[in-house]
Amino acid sequence: MFTDFQKDTRQVNGVQIACRIGGSGPGLLLLHGHPQTHAIWHKVAPYLAPYFTVVAADLRGYGDSEKPEADADLVAYSKREMARDMIELMASLGFARFDLLAHDRGARVAHRLALDHPAAVRRLILLDIAPTLAMYRQTTEAFARAYWHWFFLIRPAPLPETLIEADPELYLRSVMGSRSAGMRPFTDEAFAEYLRCLKLPGTARGICGDYRASAGIDLEHDHADLEAGHLMDTPLLALWGGDGTVGKCFDPLAEWRKVASDVRGKPLPAGHYLAEEVPELLLEEVLAFLL
Repeated sequence: MFTDFQKDTRQVNGVQIACRIGGSGPGLLLLHGHPQTHAIWHKVAPYLAPYFTVVAADLRGYGDSEKPEADADLVAYSKREMARDMIELMASLGFARFDLLAHDRGARVAHRLALDHPAAVRRLILLDIAPTLAMYRQTTEAFARAYWHWFFLIRPAPLPETLIEADPELYLRSVMGSRSAGMRPFTDEAFAEYLRCLKLPGTARGICGDYRASAGIDLEHDHADLEAGHLMDTPLLALWGGDGTVGKCFDPLAEWRKVASDVRGKPLPAGHYLAEEVPELLLEEVLAFLL
């Protein structure tokens, strides 16, 4: 995976962030979701590299990035703090302004990044999410059954951390394999990388910190933006899986248009893991939007 990409680690915002860098041209930051790493982009990153300097990063708490202890208020894993990591990472690489393609948890970081640092993001692509606040407010039985991990991971420590660490492979297969495509989208090499990183000390803590923050301090930040009428102005392309939970339980375009002023998007014929299920179709949409 990632032939011709270079590994790098940068000390930014008080933590070490790991990434792979390849290509040349304008900056394009790629952010992954749970329970994965930057390896989700291995099928698309080589085809973006002719047009962009592609930076595929591991979020704090995930992959080979640092996994700090969570403070009582979960500021350390707030999407605001995780967004600062990426602003500083891209600045350290010479990109004060860049495009951003993000999936799942990374897309929630990207949403906050574009709200807090609008001058930094030229164009934004978010994969298979609706706004966090809307998803919590509109939770149904169908959503809760499909996204059971949202409610498991926010339980007080150390219960979810202990259960994840007891059998990391079972956890991975339970989360990733329960989606519409099962385990088919994941190559053996990519799955091995996800498993290696989930087994690293502190990863379970980081994952739970991420989710606990999303059910707490992140909702406070999102609510404050809504109350203040603070909309995201960055041009946004929202894509989601037509066979996935987000499109079935929510109206992604309608929800994004409540919090952003320039929105377009559509479903793709896939489930949750677009970059690994339908990489060719995703590339068509991404390149048409960014070029």
